Amino acid sequence: MQQQRSRVEKIISLAEDRQRKVDDIAVLFDFAAEDEASASELKATIEKLAVDVEASETQTLLGGENDFRNAIVAINAGAGGTDAQDWAQMLYRMYLRYCDLKGFRKEILDEQPGEEAGIKSATIRIEGEYAYGLLAGETGVHRLVRISPFNAGGSRETSFASVFVTPEIDDDIEVEILDKDLRVDTYRSTGAGGQHINTTDSAVRITHLPTGIVVTCQNQRSQHQNRDVAMRVLKSRLYELELEKKQAETNKLAESKRDISFGSQIRNYVLHPYRLVKDVRTKHETSDVDGVLNGDLDDFIKEYLRARRSASLN
Repeated sequence: MQQQRSRVEKIISLAEDRQRKVDDIAVLFDFAAEDEASASELKATIEKLAVDVEASETQTLLGGENDFRNAIVAINAGAGGTDAQDWAQMLYRMYLRYCDLKGFRKEILDEQPGEEAGIKSATIRIEGEYAYGLLAGETGVHRLVRISPFNAGGSRETSFASVFVTPEIDDDIEVEILDKDLRVDTYRSTGAGGQHINTTDSAVRITHLPTGIVVTCQNQRSQHQNRDVAMRVLKSRLYELELEKKQAETNKLAESKRDISFGSQIRNYVLHPYRLVKDVRTKHETSDVDGVLNGDLDDFIKEYLRARRSASLN
């Protein structure tokens, strides 16, 4: 309730701030023709208002039940050996950079390095306003086409990696997890993490036997802490699974749902023979591949949110 109140108060405050800018613009118009300083201020105020309006549009698209929550992002390399693991690490970096650009707090919960390069998998907790709503559309398979840096023959390779985004669930939401449904394994941590890494079997892997969901955490300082974090992730995954089941029961937009389901190819990143990133669902594309891989995902996210709203209205 407190979170909801804070969000409403912030929306009201932003609306009042934008109204003040509109009022300022009306006044500055009267002076701009005769006063150079007023003309410059008018231009700057209009530019600020345009940015605010753009941000407001994105916020109006975030009306899902869990859109305001923090996000848990899991990245897994697909088949393809070293190339796929390197691609998974590129996506991993892309989302970390996105967090930096948005001012989100990020916490690496688990990272499994690849055998030669890249990563086999990684899990990130992302804390920030509407983190889940913004990143939910990243769930799916991401496809990369490039000249392999690991192939001496310089052949073109296609690599796949999957991304799965779930909302972080608060303690006030009850998800029943029975001890008999869990298998808990401990092992020695393998990632970076300071002196506590590789000294004890502190890493934790939890398997939820009825669903087959597996979560791991290794970057906390003790087995107990790793288990607590892993259980939080499992709780979020099971909650998301229940939401999907309920949606499937009532969803009349089956075709649209298939387009965004986990396991479907959602975006192509082509580095050779041309440079292009294209979203399969929205058809949005850009030739600024470097920008996207450096975390500039706003246009792709907004187009997905628009498509999601349009599908819900049709």
